[in-house]
Amino acid sequence: MGALSQLLELYPVRTAVDVRCRFGAPWVLDHGASAPGTAPYHLILSGGCTLDAGTRKDIPLALGDIILFPRGTAHRLRSADADGIHHAPLESRDDGPLPFLYNDSPGPETGILCGQFEFGAGTSNVFLSSLPELVHVRTAGAEGLAMLQQLIAMLRSETENVRPGGRAVVSQLASALFALVMRAWIAEGPAPGGLFALMADARLRGALQAMLEAPAHPWEVADLAAACNMSRAAFARLFQKVANTTPAQLLTETRMAKAAALLQNGRWAAGDVAEQVGYQSEAAFNRVFKRHFGIGPGAYRRTTSARESGA
Repeated sequence: MGALSQLLELYPVRTAVDVRCRFGAPWVLDHGASAPGTAPYHLILSGGCTLDAGTRKDIPLALGDIILFPRGTAHRLRSADADGIHHAPLESRDDGPLPFLYNDSPGPETGILCGQFEFGAGTSNVFLSSLPELVHVRTAGAEGLAMLQQLIAMLRSETENVRPGGRAVVSQLASALFALVMRAWIAEGPAPGGLFALMADARLRGALQAMLEAPAHPWEVADLAAACNMSRAAFARLFQKVANTTPAQLLTETRMAKAAALLQNGRWAAGDVAEQVGYQSEAAFNRVFKRHFGIGPGAYRRTTSARESGA
């Protein structure tokens, strides 16, 4: 299994497609900051627009573009001629699988699909911090992104037409979206730091792969350095520079993410989970887990179970 697949299993994401929009110019759509662990995204299904996000202004977006905000940054989408103009969108009551927002402006239209990726509470910090404030993938004319282009086309078709089971189909299609966006983003160039930078660095990839494949193993820096054919000192310096963390810290993050997933599964007692993530003492595991999540394993299981059941 590749490193990206392992990361996505370790840090599972839930996908929600919230609304589809079709606005005639001029128009403005503001999106406030999102809660930690929630990463909003937008797909440009037709036309084009301009993005303002943080200190970055006037970013052009075109048909097939995907923008993702891993840290939930507040942002504004607008038509190029919409400076200072705010039109309250109208909501259609058609029978489509998603709410539909539109306006009555007569200018060229832009179609947008809006949603969000949601990560597990307490497990997403190391993952999302490895991503930049804005992930921008352009699919138009990109020969290597055929699968992503096809997925966007299917999402557009399903959200714009009334068909039996439309909402379920949209949900299933959206569940593959994050993995394909990450694959496309990684292929575009080096990541700024963290997990994805390790994945992209041929010198250190072996250490990341080793920790992901066997988080319960009692890894020492010397073991990981040997997996990368490097000296201990050179490995430790390069790892810190590329990953913005130490091997020991990343190993703990990996173990806690797996422990959280096992606890949510509900099949394993805390002692069994401790053993599966490399702790011989349940008491030691409980201390590290509480320091990481703010609550003990039992409380974490009860809290996540209640959240999943909607209680």
